Amino acid sequence: MFWGFLYVILGSISLTAGDIFMRKWVGDNSYGNFSIGFACYMLGMLFLALSFKYKNIAIASMLLVLFNIITLLIVSWFMFKETISLKEIIGISLGISAIILLESN
Repeated sequence: MFWGFLYVILGSISLTAGDIFMRKWVGDNSYGNFSIGFACYMLGMLFLALSFKYKNIAIASMLLVLFNIITLLIVSWFMFKETISLKEIIGISLGISAIILLESN
């Protein structure tokens, strides 16, 4: 159980890093940012695949996406000065509630 959760968290962090590099690539069209972003995406998918050994495939995928969205909201707020709407906060809260319900057996 611990390893599955750890792999999901590492995959989420890797995907968030990939998203940041891809966002920078859109702005400067740098091949380096694209390559690093793509490598981060592949690493994130590797961690997701490893998590399938320990967690249900649907739960692991949902956790990864949810953690990725939460970290992206935080990063976009601090790094890119983008605002977070009430609707987005409610959506994240519902996603967290769904994970809690799915994880409680």
